[in-house]
Amino acid sequence: MKSSKETMILAARARMLALDAVHEAQSGHVGGSLSALDILTVLYWNVLNIDPADGKNPDRDRFVMSKGHCSPALYAALALRGYFDPEELKHFRNVNHHLSGHVEMRYVPGVDMSAGSLGQGLSAGAGMALTAKIDRRPYRTFVMMGDGEVAEGQIWEAAMCAAHYKLDNLVGIVDVNGLQIDGATCDVMNSAPLDEKFRAFGWHVLSVNGHDHAALNAAFRFAETLKGKPVMLLCETVKGKGVSFMENVAGWHGKAPNDEQFERAMRELQTQLNGLEA
Repeated sequence: MKSSKETMILAARARMLALDAVHEAQSGHVGGSLSALDILTVLYWNVLNIDPADGKNPDRDRFVMSKGHCSPALYAALALRGYFDPEELKHFRNVNHHLSGHVEMRYVPGVDMSAGSLGQGLSAGAGMALTAKIDRRPYRTFVMMGDGEVAEGQIWEAAMCAAHYKLDNLVGIVDVNGLQIDGATCDVMNSAPLDEKFRAFGWHVLSVNGHDHAALNAAFRFAETLKGKPVMLLCETVKGKGVSFMENVAGWHGKAPNDEQFERAMRELQTQLNGLEA
């Protein structure tokens, strides 16, 4: 298990890789990728029962990136975790390469479910968790959603299903950064209060700072002890985390930085990494 400082360093490196991939492609979703990477690094190094050398082990834990456009975050985490060479990220969104703009399971090692149309990942995760129950397999399933995504009706159908079947081997994660492509989630389609809604649908609900690695570690460990219901982690985050001019700006939902913006952003991220490594 990594220390909080070690996973913070990994998150800083992953942010640089994700940003570089989007800049190289001049296409991609950077805001929600940067907000999700603290959660992903804690998951991939301290929580998930996985082995990159045995990526198809039937008893491995599953992870579904339901907000599939945030592929730069997941691909960066998978590359650092050892599923493929980080150099491959330079081919992100290249038509002749396999790292597509939305997470893809057929050709990308470590991806357990393809995602593109928002709202479908929790249904897939519930199916995986139910299969584990039926087959008496030990693996757990984790699903990350965006707070804009939870406006999709299919999310709530899946939430009702997971509670009905008492899928306590399923952990949902909402990246609550408050913004989506068209603006603030509270203005586009207000889904608050998410904690009360998921509790009403029969879930254990935990709220946590999505950038506090010690708190994330504690929340995931506590979630493992909760039985009889699925667990939902509501992770409060900052869209564009780590890059000053991207933070809390809806316009950076799906826009690539130009060369000048890229250099400025990378300098900021490098300074943060240097501070952590010091």
